[in-house]
Amino acid sequence: MVTAKRRREAVFRAIADPTRRAILKLLRERSRTVGELAQNFEMSRPAVSKHVRVLRSAGLLVARKAGASQICRLNAEPLRAVDEWLRDYEALWDQNLRNLKQHVEGER
Repeated sequence: MVTAKRRREAVFRAIADPTRRAILKLLRERSRTVGELAQNFEMSRPAVSKHVRVLRSAGLLVARKAGASQICRLNAEPLRAVDEWLRDYEALWDQNLRNLKQHVEGER
């Protein structure tokens, strides 16, 4: 059984790669076959397929067979973990900016 921590770590590893982020961006527009995805990159189709496997294992991509092709679609739900992680830092920056504002206003 995959723990929530491992799943979250898989999502962060998956989005760490710029090619995988570009694949997710393409899938935001619409579902695509692996071949259609590969046309957008200067790499082999097997290399794109490897990126697709990483995204699928992280839960960010769902693929279904359609004849000889795989049709991929985005599953953005696992990105909530990234959003939650960033919220902690957003709160930190908000507090730092409030402190800076009070400091600047106090000097006037």
